[in-house]
Amino acid sequence: MVGRMVRGAVALVLLVMMALPAVALEGFQKSSLTVETASGGRFRFDVELAETMAQQAQGLMFRERMADDAGMLFIYDSVRPASFWMKNTLIPLDMLFIGADGHIVNIHERAVPQSLDSINSAGPVKAILELNGGMSARLGIRPGDLVRHSTFANK
Repeated sequence: MVGRMVRGAVALVLLVMMALPAVALEGFQKSSLTVETASGGRFRFDVELAETMAQQAQGLMFRERMADDAGMLFIYDSVRPASFWMKNTLIPLDMLFIGADGHIVNIHERAVPQSLDSINSAGPVKAILELNGGMSARLGIRPGDLVRHSTFANK
């Protein structure tokens, strides 16, 4: 009797799970960009572009790793203050907040995975570049450095 009830409950759970729509993860176009530091460094990254609201909401959530030369570039349609959090993000990230001219406004280093704390730009920005946590310090990337990409006026 108990076995039949357990089998029935398992069957019901499976039925409900099959009836629910699968969470569709967004796809991202890819591009490359270069960060030029004041000290003369030039660092190339292959990035995914988060341009739509759905892509920006998803971001790098649920990723367990990212290549050292990879990142995600969140591109806004207008220049504005920006705020991020790390909900459902599993890897520590550096967030580089970038003005319309491509200069880095501010950097938040090593954002804590899964944190709901707000991470804010220090002013209006056109884009945010997310890199692996610690990458900015490792490469000597600082506020004022230049990001070259077709998104910015400096191309």
